[in-house]
Amino acid sequence: MKLNFIVNEKKVELEVSPEKRLIDILRKDLDLTGTKEGCAEGECGACTVIIDKKAVHSCLVHAITLQGKEVLTIEGLDKNGELDIIQKYFLEEIAIQCGYCTTGMIMSTKALLYENKNPNDEEIKIALSGNICRCSGYVQIISAVKKSAKAIRGEV
Repeated sequence: MKLNFIVNEKKVELEVSPEKRLIDILRKDLDLTGTKEGCAEGECGACTVIIDKKAVHSCLVHAITLQGKEVLTIEGLDKNGELDIIQKYFLEEIAIQCGYCTTGMIMSTKALLYENKNPNDEEIKIALSGNICRCSGYVQIISAVKKSAKAIRGEV
């Protein structure tokens, strides 16, 4: 099938099998390797990207569902070589260790903050619930999300 969609604000046209997974399109066809594959079952969140401002596990998304959609990956967050505010606070709060879950956590945070610029702890936990971190601990991650939200609201 001929697939037309947008990735990181750029139009993409590919000839792909309808059942090809988004993660494979990103990593193999578009060389966007920031999206990681962990479990391939939608359980770990390492492959989280944003489609039309909603966080999704790209290992579960098939090409046939992408026609006309807008996809944002970790590579699309930086603007003119500057890290996104969320990336900056994840670094500042030491919310990363091995880094494997980091892109998924950041993308889930971005999607949350599209919808809710002032999330409470429970809302943050729910938004991140599809992501597993085994290294850094959630205290730093939640702190990074809170500071990101404050910065987006202009309070920092």
